[in-house]
Order: sequence, then C-alpha cells, then structure tokens
Amino acid sequence: MHIVVHGSLEKRRRYPQGRAVANDGAWEETMNGTPRGQSDGPATAPQLTVKDAVGTIRLNRPLQHNRIDVADIAILEERIAAAEANPSVRVLVLTATGPSFSSGYDLSTAQSSQRGGADGQDGENAFARLCDRVEAVRVPTICALNGSVYGGSTDLALACDFRIGVTGMRMRMPAGQLGIQFYPGGLRRYVSRLGLNAAKRLFLTAETIADHEMLNIGFLDRVVDPDDLPAAVDELAGRITACAPQAIAGMKRALNDIARGEMDDRAAEAAFTASLRSDEFANALKVWSQRRAS
Repeated sequence: MHIVVHGSLEKRRRYPQGRAVANDGAWEETMNGTPRGQSDGPATAPQLTVKDAVGTIRLNRPLQHNRIDVADIAILEERIAAAEANPSVRVLVLTATGPSFSSGYDLSTAQSSQRGGADGQDGENAFARLCDRVEAVRVPTICALNGSVYGGSTDLALACDFRIGVTGMRMRMPAGQLGIQFYPGGLRRYVSRLGLNAAKRLFLTAETIADHEMLNIGFLDRVVDPDDLPAAVDELAGRITACAPQAIAGMKRALNDIARGEMDDRAAEAAFTASLRSDEFANALKVWSQRRAS
C-alpha cells in the first residue's frame, strides 16, 4: 500500500522560489559553496507518504535548502499525527529533497516577532516543541540526511532515534555566533546524544564539521554514498519492523525517559512484567522455539 497525504494547511500557502531569507544555517551553507538545490517538481509543504510499514515525511523546498518556518511546523505536526494514527506505520522516516537536508529554522520570522509581526509569534518556541514532538513519536524514527544540516535542524535530526548521513555532508550550529541562547530541550538533546564535550565544541565555537567527524561524535550512526541512502534506510527499517512493536515502543519510551533523567522504575518494572504475560511475547517465543527446533 502506498499513500500520499496532502494536508489542508498546504493549500493555504505558496513557496516563492527565490526569496533570500535569514535562517540559522543557509547563509553559512551558501558561503561554503554548497550548490543551490534543484527539484524536478514545484516546492511544496512537507509531505507524508506511507508504504507498507514505513511512513516518510519529506521536506520539499530544495531551493531554500529546506528551511523550516512557522507554517511548516504546523504541517509537520499534522503529518506526525497522521503517521501515528495509522496502525500500519511501524517506522517513521524524516528526510528531504535536494542536496541539503535542512538549513534550519527561518529566522526572518523571529525578526518579525521582534517587530510585533503575527507570523513570527511564538515561532521559536513552536520549533522547540516540534523537536520534542519528534522525540516523543511512538514508533522508532530514522532521520535520512540527504545532505548538510544546520542550526535548529541539527536538533530535529537529534530528536530522531537513528541518523543516517551521506558522504560530503556537513553540520553547523551557529547559535552562539548569532547571539541566540538555544532552547533547553535542544541543549539537553545535544548533551544526552553527543556528550558534554562535543556539545560545547559545537555550541561554543560554531564550528562546521564534516561527515566523518559527525560519525565520530555520534551525530550520525552511519555514513553512506548518496545513491545508497534509500537502501540503507530500508535495511534499518526492516530490522526494526522485524521486532515486536509493543516492546519496541515501550523500550524507546523508557530509554528516552532515562536520557531526560525521568525514569520511573516502578512503571518500567510493571511494563517488563506485563510484557512477559503479553500475547506478543507468547507469539514471539513460539516462533523462536520453532526456529531452534528446525
């Protein structure tokens, strides 16, 4: 089964192809020589497709390096809710079109909010909540980074459970250079995923790092050639979907609780006991026993 979702919010906006916007990473990306993305079709709002057990949310404004603005945030939340409401979805993939994954949050909306513009109102906090929402998605998430990632979108990637990147990509967190005190959830994710030293290096120096270093510090789980990215994502998604979905969802939730320092031992013990009495465990044990006997 293959489903494409186009939400109502998408119809209310247009995407200019050439507007120069101050976002938290695109200027740096352009200065470093990354070519502007080309697309076979028009730019659109983030799209959701579902094929078999895998849902894919795709950023689709390559000419703007897939920057994210306030309207995109609302649409992404719609797409996430739709994927979670679909019982067939066992894995959710976040990716993008073009040579860049995302240049980050559109800071022109922040400038508008400082002047009292309605479009930028609460946008920065909304982006932080979006990243928290991605972290809390019920099913495992894979960020398929088709290219470089900057600014707030580095946190969006870290909010996913797995990250696969491509050779030649880079990342940069320019918040300190831009005079932005980053939001708490993003700081926590950087430290819990990458460690304190790596988080300080990226936040306090605004250093650009390449694919091999992203792998070394744990930002990426794997680096592949760009042409091999779809196959690598399919392989990882296949390993996830081969596991028991209720146990996977419960362990994901518990591991994230541990990372946030919010682990409830009694609840975790109760979940462990319940899993031993579940139909899921009984069926899996039966299959496992049959394989041992064969």
